[in-house]
Amino acid sequence: MAAATVTSEVIRHDDGRVELRDAALREISRSPLYNADLAPVPVERRDWTTYNYAALWISMAHCIPTYMMASGLISAGMNWWQALITILLGNTIVLAPILLNSHPGTKYGIPFPIFARAAYGTYGSNLPALMRAIVACGWFGIQAWIGGQALQTFFAAFIPGWHNLLGAGFNGHTTTEWLSFMLFWGMNIFIIYRGMNLLRRVENWAAPFVLVMTALLLAWALWRAGGSDSY
Repeated sequence: MAAATVTSEVIRHDDGRVELRDAALREISRSPLYNADLAPVPVERRDWTTYNYAALWISMAHCIPTYMMASGLISAGMNWWQALITILLGNTIVLAPILLNSHPGTKYGIPFPIFARAAYGTYGSNLPALMRAIVACGWFGIQAWIGGQALQTFFAAFIPGWHNLLGAGFNGHTTTEWLSFMLFWGMNIFIIYRGMNLLRRVENWAAPFVLVMTALLLAWALWRAGGSDSY
């Protein structure tokens, strides 16, 4: 374990992480603003490694919406390397504020709503926290629908007549489309409900799997297209 500097209220570890001592934790737990989900996480429970964070980032960056964006840029007139550079640039620009925003949470073991109090105050921080949550819910819905469409395509490849197997459905989408969406949505909700440790284990396997399958998909696409010159 790394050496640490201990004061009356905090323990400062040599790797930069900071945690409250037990007496300070007991003190804040008596506050009416205290919530177990928002309380500082002790260092011993901060068990995400560099690989865990990298795996999560890989899985977030290498996904069907990213592939759709690349194909959309190509169909709009870009060639393949211009589309890749555009997406790389976008991810790099987003990476900088994400790292700056996540560093305090990693250092002090606090979630974003608590970190936001430094800039917006105790009650003012509710606004950026809710705005972030609303955006996350919207993006999750988009991702879940796209994931459901992927499952729909997968099932249709193996089950004859799958598309209309359960009827016409509603709102312009067949029943099996809604079923695929709910299945994908439910799998994600189950993982989140079981907690971040299950998410970490899933991402540890998902990240290398995604990279390998992406490489195979790229090789297949180049083979079918007769080389990169076709783009």
